[in-house]
Amino acid sequence: MADKSITKTELVASIASATGQSQAAVSGVVDALFTTVSEAVAKGSKVSIPGWIAFEQVETAARTGRNPQTGATIEIPAGKRVKVTAGSKLKAAAK
Repeated sequence: MADKSITKTELVASIASATGQSQAAVSGVVDALFTTVSEAVAKGSKVSIPGWIAFEQVETAARTGRNPQTGATIEIPAGKRVKVTAGSKLKAAAK
């Protein structure tokens, strides 16, 4: 696992430097990207950037769980979650 994570500010600065765009413009694009992804996934659409990453909403079934403090059985209701899948280029970059 990496020792350091990159913040949004560092990401924006890096992209701005690489593209010659202003940090304000890049920040607006990054914000719009994640807003668009969030809205699409919330509607049930799959968002895919081939080779890099895919986001989709998946249903989870109701199940029985256990409270780790007391050991008591609890019922966990069905729900939705976001599944994020790494693409082949991202997997290759991580090796």
